[in-house]
Amino acid sequence: MKGVGNVDAETGRILKRTEYITFVVIALVALLLLRLPGSVSSRAKLALGSLFVPLFGLSASGQALADRVALLAQPKTRLVTEVERLRKENAELKIHLLQADDALRENERLRSLVGWARAHQLKGKPARVIGRDPANWWRNITINLGRRDGLTPDLPVLTPDGLVGRIAEVSETRARVALLGDPACRVASLVQEGKQTVDTGIISGAASATDVTIVDLSYLSRGSGVKPGQMVVTSGYGEVFPRGILIGHLVDYRPMEYGLYTDARVKLAVDFNRLDEVWVLMR
Repeated sequence: MKGVGNVDAETGRILKRTEYITFVVIALVALLLLRLPGSVSSRAKLALGSLFVPLFGLSASGQALADRVALLAQPKTRLVTEVERLRKENAELKIHLLQADDALRENERLRSLVGWARAHQLKGKPARVIGRDPANWWRNITINLGRRDGLTPDLPVLTPDGLVGRIAEVSETRARVALLGDPACRVASLVQEGKQTVDTGIISGAASATDVTIVDLSYLSRGSGVKPGQMVVTSGYGEVFPRGILIGHLVDYRPMEYGLYTDARVKLAVDFNRLDEVWVLMR
């Protein structure tokens, strides 16, 4: 046992002696580098550094390998949860992007509407269509203005394309608009050829239950000279709709049997399927 102890002690002394020698060598090398000329010192430092670069690369590779092993060691349920979270965030981001695009398009439409109203010196307010009556889909819309915005019944509603209808009912924050073709929205009208008035009549209701884009124009005079393609505008009679708002164009006409009048059909200028924003004309 004594022999073994002596061997261990001797080994320890040898290791300590080696450490001392290594320290002395490193110190001497450092002193030597400090005393060398600048150019020689730089080359020596680069040579020594190149000896340690592989060790640094080995250390970095070992760290990357350790990170990958740690990732693979995670529980499967945790990875599944992380994937689901990322999918949910992706879906939410897509929704936010669509909402931002929709808001941008709405803003552009409102700017265009306001610009059109200013160019024609129309006093009023822009409104957004927020609903339709399911029981009377093609005859009414709901807009996001109401009594608090100064709206009252019978105010005209229009777009740059032409007349839409009139305000039928008003609540504090909402209003119902009766569209052209609704029997509650009768409009005194003029048939024009260029700037010349050909005849007068009344838009009385929808011409067909299947085609909501065509309305009836009643009480035209017999032999008045109306013909397809002529423009139909508001006459200004009745003090509800100002004169000259475009309603549409004449499609055809038919003399009423046993009567003094002619009825016609008018193709509306406004596409009610695409109503997003409208202009409420204030008095």
